[in-house]
Formats: sequence, structure tokens, C-alpha cells
Amino acid sequence: MTALEKATGDVVFKFEPFVFHVLCQELQDAQLLHSVAVNSGFRNSGITVGRGGKITMAVRSTHCLEVPLSHKGRLMVSEEYIEFLVHIANQKMEENI
Repeated sequence: MTALEKATGDVVFKFEPFVFHVLCQELQDAQLLHSVAVNSGFRNSGITVGRGGKITMAVRSTHCLEVPLSHKGRLMVSEEYIEFLVHIANQKMEENI
């Protein structure tokens, strides 16, 4: 809270979701892993084929959180709400684990 009160610009509370990159030898391997990931709840997963044919499967969680806290140095939320956000982010981290 002390650092937040001293901020002069915009401050955003952000929690990034779990991401796991897997390099696959064959496209079929990536497709199988993608199917398993999506069916397990990792709906933001995807397959990328790079230059040179490198196949990467990304398993991505949907557990993200991004909330503005201050604007131009003015705190827009209460300390109680920030504590609530920290609690939610910690729950999301547990779900990621």
C-alpha cells in the first residue's frame, strides 16, 4: 500500500496464467497434446509451427486477472479491495499449481 500511495502514474494489478511450452517432433504429437490440454480445461492452448518446421504446443491456463488500481497517481480502489484481489490471485496460483 505504501508503494501504491507513492505512485504517480497508472498502476495495474496483474496475474498471468500458467503457460507450458512443449517442443513436439511431429504435428500429430502436438495435436494429441492439444486435445488433452483443451479437454483438461486449458482452453487457451494452441499449436505454433515456426519457420523451419519447429512445432511448439503451448498449454495455457485461463486463470488471468488484470485490474487497474490507480490512474495518474490517484488510487481508484480501497485497501480492502486490493486485499481481495491478492486473495483471488493466490487462489488462481494454487489452481495453476
